[in-house]
Amino acid sequence: MSRIHEALKRAEEQRAVSQGGQVPSSQTPETTLSDMPAEAQVVANPSTGVASPSFAAPFTFDTLLARALQHDWTPETKTMLFFKPEEQGYGTEEFRTLRSRLYQMREKQALKKVLITSALPKEGKSFVASNLAQVMVRQHGRRALLIDADLRGARLHQLLGTSATPGLAEYLLGENDEFGIMQRGGMENLFFIPAGNYSSNPAELLANGRLRTLLNRLEPIFDWIIVDSAPAVPVADATLMAKDCDGVLMVVRSNSTPTDAARRARRELADRNVVGVVLNGINPELSPYMQYYSAAYGQDAQAGSKN
Repeated sequence: MSRIHEALKRAEEQRAVSQGGQVPSSQTPETTLSDMPAEAQVVANPSTGVASPSFAAPFTFDTLLARALQHDWTPETKTMLFFKPEEQGYGTEEFRTLRSRLYQMREKQALKKVLITSALPKEGKSFVASNLAQVMVRQHGRRALLIDADLRGARLHQLLGTSATPGLAEYLLGENDEFGIMQRGGMENLFFIPAGNYSSNPAELLANGRLRTLLNRLEPIFDWIIVDSAPAVPVADATLMAKDCDGVLMVVRSNSTPTDAARRARRELADRNVVGVVLNGINPELSPYMQYYSAAYGQDAQAGSKN
């Protein structure tokens, strides 16, 4: 049996299992492309000869709900602020303010796919990306997709307490479709694509055009797509991905990010739409508002995350 037929058979078996049916036996007639739903069709990559999914037709949010993988997330409640029972924990109001600012910007420009980056590692970009996605779905009916596109140092799966694979790397390699890499967890309308298996050549993988395809296909069914990227100064990944996003948020860490590094990161993104800067890791004692907030609501003020 050819690789194409093998891939078609596997796709049909996976579809049958996902729909609660029986796996087709060897006597079942071979499935043809015309018999299969468009989102499950398989074609051969002409450059490699390896069969990979082809996604020509659009799909609906209901399809996504039915086919996205359900996971039991065990998030770090210290850093995943909106998974906590209390609604007014330290830092939550800052993310609500950030959400409002982004909605204000959306009134003046197209803004749905937002890339989160920093100048250097350990400045809080993953912390900001994950909590921004969480606060977006706290508004009734809003849908958000969080993508870990840091193929060099993925952290989001650890923060959410879930599996890192399969993920974005497998999609970019043509090994999985959107449904195979997307997760649903314990927060309604929040979806997650982990980084997947690390690649030896992330920049080339991110530049192969499939990320743009993924974002374009998913954009119509989400209100926000938040993409966590590698830092902008050490590698070119953020600059490559920024061209496929509507805007970029830069994260800098208070009393930590070197000024020269921040300036260099800004130069790297000079021709991209940098919509704002997020200052992370502020000591709550330096903020008069947070002093009032902590006293009024009885919250324990803690320093921000270094993720």
